[in-house]
Amino acid sequence: MTGQAANSTQGNFTWGHRALEAEFAAAPDGTLRMTRLAGPDGVAAVASEGSGAATPPETSLPLVEITALGHGTGWSGQRFTDSALGSRLRHRSHHAVRQGDWHRLHIELHDPDSGLTAEVRLSSPDGVAVLRGEVRIRHEGEHPLVVQSVSSLLLGGLPSPDVLDVHRARNDWLAECRWYRAPVRDTLAGLNREAHEHDSRAALALAGRGSWPSDGHLPMGALTDRTTGASWLWQIESAAGWRWDTGERAGSSYLSLSGPTDAEHQWRERLLPGAEFTTVPAALALGTDFEDALAHLTGYRRAVRRPHPDHTGLPVVFNDYMNTLMGDPTTERLLPLIDAAAEAGAEYFCIDSGWYDDAPGWWDGVGEWQPSERRFPGGIEAVLGHIRARGMVPGLWLEPEVVGVRSPVAAALPADAFFQRDGIRITEHGRHQLDLRHPAARAHLDKTIDRIVGDWGVGYLKLDYNISVAPGTQGPGDTSPGGGLLGHVRAYLDWLSALLDRYPDLVIENCASGGMRMDGASLAVAQLQSTSDQQDLLHYPPIAASSPTVVPPEQGAVWAYPQPEFSDDEIVFTLGGALLGRVHLSGHLDRMTPAQLALVQDAVTTYKSIRDDLRSAVPCWPLGLPEWTDAWLALGLRSGDTTYVSLWRRGGESGRTLALSVPRPAGREVRAEILYPSAPGGTAHWRADRAELVVELPATPGYLLVRLSATAPGTG
Repeated sequence: MTGQAANSTQGNFTWGHRALEAEFAAAPDGTLRMTRLAGPDGVAAVASEGSGAATPPETSLPLVEITALGHGTGWSGQRFTDSALGSRLRHRSHHAVRQGDWHRLHIELHDPDSGLTAEVRLSSPDGVAVLRGEVRIRHEGEHPLVVQSVSSLLLGGLPSPDVLDVHRARNDWLAECRWYRAPVRDTLAGLNREAHEHDSRAALALAGRGSWPSDGHLPMGALTDRTTGASWLWQIESAAGWRWDTGERAGSSYLSLSGPTDAEHQWRERLLPGAEFTTVPAALALGTDFEDALAHLTGYRRAVRRPHPDHTGLPVVFNDYMNTLMGDPTTERLLPLIDAAAEAGAEYFCIDSGWYDDAPGWWDGVGEWQPSERRFPGGIEAVLGHIRARGMVPGLWLEPEVVGVRSPVAAALPADAFFQRDGIRITEHGRHQLDLRHPAARAHLDKTIDRIVGDWGVGYLKLDYNISVAPGTQGPGDTSPGGGLLGHVRAYLDWLSALLDRYPDLVIENCASGGMRMDGASLAVAQLQSTSDQQDLLHYPPIAASSPTVVPPEQGAVWAYPQPEFSDDEIVFTLGGALLGRVHLSGHLDRMTPAQLALVQDAVTTYKSIRDDLRSAVPCWPLGLPEWTDAWLALGLRSGDTTYVSLWRRGGESGRTLALSVPRPAGREVRAEILYPSAPGGTAHWRADRAELVVELPATPGYLLVRLSATAPGTG
């Protein structure tokens, strides 16, 4: 660790490790500020003109901004800077520790006027250029304080908006992970600061809303310097509200990352003397370009998540829902599917929605989670037993947080066990929302899980969530609806962790109408992430290719739903899209011809042969991040000297041949081989003089999985 920071009240110090170094200094006003944050290869997040030089303390920002009733800002506007409390917090002490692979720095700041203390907690995994920030505030004053916003991570001194592009990712139901890029100056006009003697009030801001944190946009973003390529990529780890903004400050740029706020999410926290509150974490990755920053962020995501054997085993999951049973399972329909899935090589079999439905129209009647006698005349346990007899682990779909308005559970649980506003229980799309802070709500779900997992032996839970409540709940003791929502989602994730403590081999898939809950907080607990509900095989590739931006490949569940009515090219196309993620097999395999089933078995066998590499691979995009309508798409995963490339050709007026530039290790030759399909409908070869992969796919839709292996000169 370079520049270990000791317990001290000294105002100037350095902290970090071989991949990340931060410098701190006191500004003339007495506030402590981060004056430099540098990653490997000279990439600096906080530095004058994007260089490695330190930013003068007076032009950087305080370590935290806080607004509270009676303590507003010093400069009104959209940006989350210049708060009155932030400018009064003074450095009290700091100390650094090393815990395993993690470097941690705690800095305590204090405002004697209000009595507020802020502990800025910074951490970073060794060798990874990612800074994680969260802030714990503690009220040491004599009178209650109502806090309206607290930043999780705040940086100044980034390059001028003149050279920066901003990256955002639209994330809609069936159309997830659609990244787009624009100059920052498209939003922030260049002003004559000298003429006005002040910075602009404007900010480029983005916020999530409601209990679907990734509905509309991913809780992520990036800034890239067009002149150097350097990139700063972030995620806000909130399963509730979040906000980020960037703007111009003294000729440079700043970045503010935070959880819910009063203005955007109706979040407030009333702190009595002695009370505490901790923000949601936010993480910032530094890289020489977007892909390099994402490689560091991927490493960080693996370091911060809960350890689980699923992350190394990567078993193949068959799920009966997508384009198959579609929420209408019965013993008669499942048994042949179970046999076919086992023949195809699946290792888990998940029965999706509908297993609890004894009467048509179950949507607004869910909540008891008892198996349907009509659907399973011999009992659901007999079907689960057949899954085990075929060598697979049984799984079930569950939507734990909701209770249908017609369910007996809606009347059996106390009123305070549900979301409410103004004393009225919230109803959304025929459902009520449980509040997992209430012991009765938690006891109800614990009893359900102990029956399903403990008694029935289910080893896989697909936990769905199909309503969004905004801005939240305001039950007894809640200061605000946004505060109630944040309290619930934290209780929900705590409940998930407790389940995994009781059942350590249980695998949990995080789903919310597909990808409406793709956030760092949930992904740090759940083992898999549903990427989409997209049913059109031609529309899934841009989602599958972009999903590694938000979830490590080994956690990203991608549907592969071949059908007996598909052509061989269509079967290969839909299967191939999942091979660089987590295969979520579906489709009527029981109705396929032997030749069709052989294509499925070929894909599963190929996946099992490469999955050991996927668990440590980092993504790249030889054609750039995909656009929704691109005819050709490509996703690469790099693992050591090997790169796997998925290539899709969707049709249109695109040519049948494509050349891709794929980086290779210096001084090494490259061997290209098609892994899937084993009888390909196209070709792929490495062109050494141009360091290009040249592929040909005559038919559409077409797909190839290519492995590029670096070899010693003369052996490729």
